[in-house]
Amino acid sequence: MNPQNFSLEPFSITGPLPSFKITGTISRRGDTLAIRYNLRGPLAELVIPGPAYLPARKHGLWAETCFEFFLAVKHAARYWEFNLSPTGHWNIYRFAGYRQGMVEETAFTALPFDVKQQSGSLLLVLELNIDKIVRADQPLEVSLAAVIKFRDHGLTYWTLTHPGPQADFHRRDSFLVEL
Repeated sequence: MNPQNFSLEPFSITGPLPSFKITGTISRRGDTLAIRYNLRGPLAELVIPGPAYLPARKHGLWAETCFEFFLAVKHAARYWEFNLSPTGHWNIYRFAGYRQGMVEETAFTALPFDVKQQSGSLLLVLELNIDKIVRADQPLEVSLAAVIKFRDHGLTYWTLTHPGPQADFHRRDSFLVEL
């Protein structure tokens, strides 16, 4: 499948938001899911944790700058939340339904992603075989998101769309990408 481009939008921010953009691409070929996030702007205004010596599965990554995506089989209640930290730390949670039955997904023992930071740009690239949780013939719905921590504004929440009165990445009406 050809890559689909995306652009994330921040949830309402109090005060002026510095000039940042989060864009990327997502594609699926059989069992392989590929996602590329590109955060551009004056990175010195953000809190971006440095690379970990030994990246590992960790909880609570969304309390700092973190890239996320949510994956569901079309017309199924169950879905997965993937958290990717610029440190290299990661985690995956499986839900039985909207914010219900959260458990750590143990089908994966690592997430193969790379992070590159340059002046004015942070790039995160993931290529993942998803055959441990879905079949190649199952249509997927995906939500792409990020939590970005600003030095002066605290946490901000970015996704494809914000359909509710609060930032909520788990809402199925925000799973806009179909693969």
